[in-house]
Amino acid sequence: MKTILSFFVFILAVTSCTQYSSEYKRALTENDSLRLLLKHNETEMNEMLSVLNSIEEDIKTIREAEDFINFQKDNELTESGLTQIRKNMDFIVDKLKKDKKQLSELQNKLNNSNLRIDAMQKTIDRLTKDLSEKSSLVIRLQSEINQKNEEIRRMSGQIDNLSADVKNLQDENELKDEQIKEQDRSIHKVYYCFGTKKELKEQNILTGGGLFSKPKLFNGKFNNDYFIAIDKRQVTEIPLYASKAVVKTNHPKESYSFSKDEDGNLTLKIRNVTQFWSLSNYLVIVVG
Repeated sequence: MKTILSFFVFILAVTSCTQYSSEYKRALTENDSLRLLLKHNETEMNEMLSVLNSIEEDIKTIREAEDFINFQKDNELTESGLTQIRKNMDFIVDKLKKDKKQLSELQNKLNNSNLRIDAMQKTIDRLTKDLSEKSSLVIRLQSEINQKNEEIRRMSGQIDNLSADVKNLQDENELKDEQIKEQDRSIHKVYYCFGTKKELKEQNILTGGGLFSKPKLFNGKFNNDYFIAIDKRQVTEIPLYASKAVVKTNHPKESYSFSKDEDGNLTLKIRNVTQFWSLSNYLVIVVG
């Protein structure tokens, strides 16, 4: 009887150990599953928080870009300033598109996850509202910028017209100035030539002359190209490269003189310009 009782105790002990081992394994399995779930949820949570932080930073940079745009459009806009505004607008639009897409994906991920976090949902709702407001602001700013752009284009056209008018006036003034200068040069233009009697006769500047007659000036058609044109205000000395010289045209004798250099060559010196050219604009000198 004692042996039979011992056998039943043994059977009962083995059965209890077997049942305990099965429950223990099941508990371990459930524990591992919970750990994996927690780790998955933690990873998922970190990813969501990273996206939210990125969107928060984007909204901050969007505000800075908005501040620049508002400052620029409230002041005198230039073409370069408008170009910078367009760049900022493109930057804002790109950021909004990216953030809206990320936020939509984040909302779907939260809906399909095991996470139920009210604070995160509120943050998503707030950011969604912010991005919607930014989108409306972009539309309004774009309208204002287009209006400014039209104003600048219209003003540029007016400036171009004014510039063209100014250029035309400048051209007219330059033409008038040149005409006045030319008239001034023409008024003060005089002519001179010198040469031997033979040379001057060959040019029909001197004609005739003999034993009982004096040569005459400009008798008939003479070679006007032989004369040198000068501004009488600027030329008061004429080197003659000869040792003898006689003024043949009608010029007051007291208004000029001759001087001789170390080689014996003469130079005509006009002492009184107004008086010298008062009777004739042509000067003919015979040298020899």
